[in-house]
Amino acid sequence: MARPLQVYLDDQDLDRLEAWARERGWTKSQAVRAAVRALTRRPAEDPLLDLSGDIDGLPPDLSQRFDRYLNETFVAESPAPYRARRRQSRKAVRR
Repeated sequence: MARPLQVYLDDQDLDRLEAWARERGWTKSQAVRAAVRALTRRPAEDPLLDLSGDIDGLPPDLSQRFDRYLNETFVAESPAPYRARRRQSRKAVRR
């Protein structure tokens, strides 16, 4: 069962909370719940799994379509254009 909690924030913290929640389409309550859960969870056994969710703005299906997104963002350098070597003319040899 959910229970109410009253928190007093200064103007700057409240503005940042509102902006952060608005960027994600969340309510302030949802943002506070997510922050409390993130700060109070037990550390993961795998350090890589502990990083899960740390980067905002990634596509929700990234784990399923990783190769597709990688190919869309990977930019390889184009190979140097082929140039035929010019033969250097040899100077006439005087005898």
